[in-house]
Amino acid sequence: MLQIDSLDIPDVRVIRPGRVNDARGFFSEVYNASVLRDVGIHAEFVQDNHSLSRQTGTIRGLHFQIPPYAQAKLLRVLRGSIFDVAVDIRRGSPSFGKHVSAIISATEWNQIYIPAGFAHGFCTLEAETEVLYKVTAYYSAAHDLGLRWDDPQLAIEWPAVAANPILSEKDRRQPRLAELPDYFSNP
Repeated sequence: MLQIDSLDIPDVRVIRPGRVNDARGFFSEVYNASVLRDVGIHAEFVQDNHSLSRQTGTIRGLHFQIPPYAQAKLLRVLRGSIFDVAVDIRRGSPSFGKHVSAIISATEWNQIYIPAGFAHGFCTLEAETEVLYKVTAYYSAAHDLGLRWDDPQLAIEWPAVAANPILSEKDRRQPRLAELPDYFSNP
């Protein structure tokens, strides 16, 4: 059974799969397309990505792909925990430029669904954090873009471990929201 909750931007959902425990360990159905469709998530995933962040305070993001390779994501943490952020970059949306966040962790056994039209990123809260996520479009370097993680306009309250973040060179030079062209329109 999947418990599905909306965040303050209802298109972004936190999903909590149930677990059946016994002496051998546990069993969990972590993905069910039919259940997701029943709650309005119509996503056909085509690729899985797996990342390992060795150090606490590693920030990956804020990333997105533009059409025709825009991606929705279903993300879960296999080991460790993250502070996960989704920023609405759909011009015309009532929540344009706003963000939602959630703690996603292996312990909590939760997941997050981020639709296309959102910049997405996370900060690791523990060392050796592994993240696995499904996407609805294949990776395309030509369509892979980002948004500056610390743009003051976004007012993201990153956790204290992000005071001296570990960033890729790519993430250090991303544009601010005000500099982004109109890649997405509100559906």
